Amino acid sequence: MNATTEVAAATDVRQNKLTDTGPFKLGSEAHKRLFCRTLLDTFDPYQPGVADWPPLDPDIKARLTALPIWDMAVQTEDLAMRRVKAFADRADDPLVKEAIELDAFEEGRHRAVLDTLAQAYGLRLQPGRPWRDPVDPEWAFMVTGLGECIDSFFAFGLFEAARCSGYFPAPLIDPFERVIAEEGRHILFFVNWLAWRRRTLPWWRRPLFELKVWGVWIVLALERMSLAAGFDAAPVEESTFTITAAQEFGNGLGVAELMDICLAENERRLGKYDPRLVRPTFVPRMVRLARRFYLRRASAPPPAGGTEAAAGGRVGVGWAAVEVAASEGAPAATGAGTARPGKTSSSGRVSGST
Repeated sequence: MNATTEVAAATDVRQNKLTDTGPFKLGSEAHKRLFCRTLLDTFDPYQPGVADWPPLDPDIKARLTALPIWDMAVQTEDLAMRRVKAFADRADDPLVKEAIELDAFEEGRHRAVLDTLAQAYGLRLQPGRPWRDPVDPEWAFMVTGLGECIDSFFAFGLFEAARCSGYFPAPLIDPFERVIAEEGRHILFFVNWLAWRRRTLPWWRRPLFELKVWGVWIVLALERMSLAAGFDAAPVEESTFTITAAQEFGNGLGVAELMDICLAENERRLGKYDPRLVRPTFVPRMVRLARRFYLRRASAPPPAGGTEAAAGGRVGVGWAAVEVAASEGAPAATGAGTARPGKTSSSGRVSGST
C-alpha cells in the first residue's frame, strides 16, 4: 500500500469514528468538537526524511531542480507555520488551541519535507526572511487560512494533472501527496473555525470581525492582481506560489480542462469528511461561474472514475487561469446556520462562507 492509499484509508477510518447522526448548530460546542477533533484525529504521524526521495534519471532531476518554485515554497511554508503558531499562542479555548498548534506543526513539517527534497537532489535554497511577530495574530492567521483556501483549490488540480501527465514521476507522488492531503485538512479546519468564530463573538464585536475578513480578502486579491499584472518583485507570500507553479508546469491542458480537474479534485478530497462540516465554497463558485460564462467548454468532462483521462499532456495554465486566481477577492455570502440534512447543499454538505 503506497502513501497515497494509506493517507486516504487512514483518514476515512478515523473520520468514521468521529461521525454521529445528531444535528448541531454552527458555532455550538458540538460543532467546535467536530471540526477540532477532525483535524486532531486524522493526524498522520509520518517523519520526513531524505530517504523518502528516490533516485531520479538525470533528465527528470534536472527538470525538477530547475523549477523556480522551491525557494518560494519553503518560504511559504515557513511563513505559514510562524503565523499559525503566533495565533495558537493567543488562542483561549483549549481544544481550539490544541488543533491550531497541530496545524502549525504540520505547516512546519511541510517545510521539513521540502528541506529533505533539497538535500536529496542538491537544491540550493535561499535563506528565509527575518521573522517579526505579527501585530495582530488573528489577522495573520486569517491571511494564511483564506490564502490556503484559494491556493489549495488550484494545487489540488495542478497536482492531479501533473501526476496524470507524468510531469511528476510516480516515485515522487507519495511524499507530495501527504502534503496535499494535509492542506485539505487545514482549509477544512480553517473555514469551520471561521464559521465558529463568527457565531461565538459578542454581537458588538461581529461587525469589526466582518470588516477584518473583508480586509483580508482585499489584501489577497490585490496580491494576486499585482502578480498577474507582472508586478512580482514583492517579497514572497503564500499567494504567489500557486500562480508561479501553474506557469511552470507547461501548456498541454486548456484552462477550462484544468479548472474541471480542480473542481473534481476539490470535491474528492474534501468529500471524505463529515458532511455537516462547512466547506470552502467561494473559490469553487467563482471558478464554476468563470467556467460557465468565460472559459470555453471542455471537449469532455473528467471521467467518473478519476481525472487521469483529462490530463493528456504536460500540465499548464495560461494567463487566463492567473486571472481566475486573481478574481478571488471578495467573501461569499454567509452560510447556513444549522448543520442538519434539510440545510445542506445538493451534495449533502453544509455550504460555507468562504
